[in-house]
Amino acid sequence: MQNYETLVAFVINVMFVTTLGWYLITNLQWYDYRLSRVALKHHKPHWHIIYFIIPFIAYYTTGKYFTIFFLFAYLPAIIIWHKRLDKKLVLTWRVKRFLILLVFLTLFQDMLCTLKDSCAVYGVFIPLALAYIGSYIIEKFLFQVYMKEAKKKLDSMQELEIICITGSYGKTSIKNFVAQILSSKFHVYATPRSVNTLGGIVADVNNNLANDVEMYVCEAGARERGDINKIATFLEPQTVVVGRVGEAHIEYFKSLENIVATKLEIMHSPRLKQAFIHTSVTDEPHEQVTFFGNEIQNLNAGLDGTDFELELNGEILQLHTDVLGAFQSMNIAVAVKIAKSFGLSNEEIVQAVAKLEPVEHRLQLIKAGGKIILDDGYNGNIDGMLEGIRLCSLHKGNKVIVTPGLVESSDALNLKLIHAINEVFDTVIVTGSLNAELFNKNLKVKNKMMLADKSLLTEVLSQQTKAGDIILFANDAPNFI
Repeated sequence: MQNYETLVAFVINVMFVTTLGWYLITNLQWYDYRLSRVALKHHKPHWHIIYFIIPFIAYYTTGKYFTIFFLFAYLPAIIIWHKRLDKKLVLTWRVKRFLILLVFLTLFQDMLCTLKDSCAVYGVFIPLALAYIGSYIIEKFLFQVYMKEAKKKLDSMQELEIICITGSYGKTSIKNFVAQILSSKFHVYATPRSVNTLGGIVADVNNNLANDVEMYVCEAGARERGDINKIATFLEPQTVVVGRVGEAHIEYFKSLENIVATKLEIMHSPRLKQAFIHTSVTDEPHEQVTFFGNEIQNLNAGLDGTDFELELNGEILQLHTDVLGAFQSMNIAVAVKIAKSFGLSNEEIVQAVAKLEPVEHRLQLIKAGGKIILDDGYNGNIDGMLEGIRLCSLHKGNKVIVTPGLVESSDALNLKLIHAINEVFDTVIVTGSLNAELFNKNLKVKNKMMLADKSLLTEVLSQQTKAGDIILFANDAPNFI
């Protein structure tokens, strides 16, 4: 009997610690593997109480009844929690290494306790803490190795031109436009999706950058001072872009001045030849800087595309693109200036702009079942969301918006967004709890719905929309936010 109880306690402890570790590493992956952000900046801190703290306390207070609690309460709860996530844990090698280390340490601890009969109860905190510390040390070491390999590869590509783009808004759009336009003349490779951290760029260089690429276009993101500087000194781009700067991620930087200073760290590139900086960032003249943001003329942006004129070296270019959004004309304009600096003719530029493909999930127009869908899920800034709302206002039918509001922003900007929504939409579906109270209090539309998460969204849309409607998905934040 004693041996059976020991075996059950052994197995339950390993399962429990592994489950806690699964919850921990999922949250770490969401927040760039920074424990401080998981603990202090989490958008749903009550999850920590439900799925980590209460089970942890229960383990040490419920005694022999913990097995029942774990098997019939905690384990089912964590499985349901995981299934409802729209951004589930990705089993990268980093995650696998953490989980393997955690299981090994737990088994080692439990076997030692069992053989020596020296533990009143198997430990939980120690294997978790040691696995986190051990994983941190391993990843730091491996990252230095990977970064040296990536740096060696970049150094060997003597003719490679590197273009690096930062800013609060539009980084990914500018990156894609630059890559598409330059591809008409050069062999260009751009970082995939929204890869913009030092770790992501290092992995991209090692795994995806071919040796015959002539131009490498990437974006640089930041959560704190120094992040852009690390990317700039690693890549050493010859051409840099600082797009529009605003209050995105203000909760991390505390002030607009800190955001501007961080974005301008890109100018620290040792091989800098030219910089293109938006007028919202600075107006301080510099011999290597070309300003942009005020050169657009006769802009006409609707649901059929965007037409505008651009003054370039004393000439006026007539440009058309199927890309939606008035603000995209500015992002295209800086891409055109970069293309011109690399020798593309005006005719080549006009043709390349006409062929530009919309950036996925950024005012991407989709027609399905007689409905018009504007997928702006990857756009989380106020200007972009307001442009999506303006485009919807051009539609004569019923208008529906699905949004969690602005994330990592202020109530003032969310109220500005709500006011614009009230002027245009018939139906508003607010997803997530982050801004739910503010929206519920201030929305003045015919029909509003508050969804705690997005699991019921498909069903709700099928009931609330019909052919002829326009549906705007504005800022598709994951439901852990």
